[in-house]
Amino acid sequence: MSEKPKNTEKPKNTEKAEQQRLSVFKTYKLYVGGKFPRSESGRVYEVTDSKGEWLANAPLSSRKDARDAVVAARKAFGGWSGATAYNRGQVLYRVAEMLEGRRDQFVREVADSEGLSKSKAAAVVDAAIDRWVWYAGWTDKIAQVVGGGNPVAGPYFNLSTPEPTGVVTVLAPQESSFLGLVSVIAPVIATGNTVIVIASESSPLPALSLGEVLATSDVPGGVVNILSGKTAEIATPLAAHQDVNAIDLAGADDVLAKELEVAAADNLKRVVRPQAVDYFAAPGIERLTAFLETKTVWHPTGALGASGSSY
Repeated sequence: MSEKPKNTEKPKNTEKAEQQRLSVFKTYKLYVGGKFPRSESGRVYEVTDSKGEWLANAPLSSRKDARDAVVAARKAFGGWSGATAYNRGQVLYRVAEMLEGRRDQFVREVADSEGLSKSKAAAVVDAAIDRWVWYAGWTDKIAQVVGGGNPVAGPYFNLSTPEPTGVVTVLAPQESSFLGLVSVIAPVIATGNTVIVIASESSPLPALSLGEVLATSDVPGGVVNILSGKTAEIATPLAAHQDVNAIDLAGADDVLAKELEVAAADNLKRVVRPQAVDYFAAPGIERLTAFLETKTVWHPTGALGASGSSY
């Protein structure tokens, strides 16, 4: 008997289901304390591309979200600042590794956010990955550059060593939503500080996606906290917050920067004012040293006489 021919046609209901399938849109969330909460306010705002077309809804952070981020950053500070510099370098390098694996996603998000061609967006993402590697290499070297023994008159050892400032608020650059973002985050945590980042108001998506990378890169929860929303609304309470030790105003305009600098003076915060920066240029160590304190220790060596030291 001849074999009955097989029916190769797809069921009509299957074809219909395939035609009606909807894309799964990504839900962007904040990154606070190693978790991904929605904004405490429940608010979102529309993020559009350079042509005004809708890309996603981003969380609209509130003052409560900002205060929660400070609590998380302070809680994480002891462990992160107490880790060895070599270990911090390993963690930063791991971030670069994870970004390399998700390169295509970030190229797409940067291209959409900044209105760049795919090739230019790829150059931005590659530079951001390299920036993580560059700062990873500095974690165990910066102390030798800005610290060391000081020549003093008398029978003493006088040693200066850098220590992290504490909790730092960073206003990410508004135009450079990814390379600029990395360039202001990496040096802060490389030196042992913890950070609260306010993402670019108009282009927050690369920053929010970076939170997903950090969560899987051995970065302890609370070391980096990422908020999105209206920059002025979030930055104002953080500038005046008594448990924030420093603030980087990279993403503030002149008017907002002046207001935040006045608010920051209440507890003598360190302030880095906004300045024109070419983020593609090789970075110096200015942002590494901006959030370091210098501790000097004196130790007696004994009496120094003509015949040499005596104890």
